[in-house]
Amino acid sequence: MFETRLKDAAQQVQAHLDAVIAPMGDLPVVEAMRYASTGGKRLRAFLVLETARLHGIAPQQALWPAAAVEALHAYSLVHDDLPCMDDDDLRRGMPTVHIQWDQATAVLAGDALQTLAFELLSRAETSPDAAIRCDLVLGMARAVGARGMVLGQALDIAAETAPDPLTLDQITELQAGKTGALIEWSAAAGPILAGADTAPLRAYAQALGLAFQIADDILDVTGDEKTAGKRLQKDEKAGKATFVSLLGLDGARARAAELIEQAHAALDTYGDDAECLRDAARFVIARQS
Repeated sequence: MFETRLKDAAQQVQAHLDAVIAPMGDLPVVEAMRYASTGGKRLRAFLVLETARLHGIAPQQALWPAAAVEALHAYSLVHDDLPCMDDDDLRRGMPTVHIQWDQATAVLAGDALQTLAFELLSRAETSPDAAIRCDLVLGMARAVGARGMVLGQALDIAAETAPDPLTLDQITELQAGKTGALIEWSAAAGPILAGADTAPLRAYAQALGLAFQIADDILDVTGDEKTAGKRLQKDEKAGKATFVSLLGLDGARARAAELIEQAHAALDTYGDDAECLRDAARFVIARQS
């Protein structure tokens, strides 16, 4: 069931993003937007759609914030890959945007995808209630700004030249912003749309987001570049502290498994109806890309 819903979410969001971007023309920056927003697991979109389903929100309504979070995520990847950031040449098995075009086009395409995300959230189709739309916009702004994703990225860059490797607590804080904040926003979107309590799904997403990053660190050591679709072992070569370097491979796997159990427990209030979200948590630490 989970794999089917994840695949369906990816197809629906891709079609929606294609339709939204289509009227923008075919300038290089727009082509780069299309390119950057193609592919990927679409886990964040899945979380939006699935948590909306749990709260009785129509799929066509939930599709707008689902597409928004994927546009935002695509922007973050485009900028993260730039030479001034992580300097990557491969993403999702394809050349990164600045390699396919140039750095200026990559910066502008990322900027445009970021603003597109907020445009989609602001549309009446997202919710007829303007207060709910504002809540989603505010939550995303906080999740991706200097208290969330950008903070995490800044801490990550600073760690590259720090005299001492980060501690486990510091890495956990870094990843809570860099990766976890947007995952938490995605899981909270459903109850926000319904005007319901977000606490159980926020707790689920916090555990899920950290497990996701630990799994990334494990894949960076054990994975295959062709399967992963990106360069691997960069952190190890750079001498950066990771969950694997601090906990060991077995310790990192054990910690990820503990977090998945925490994520499952947070869903108790939803009973069997949340089984697909439990499967999503299992997928996070079993994935190969």
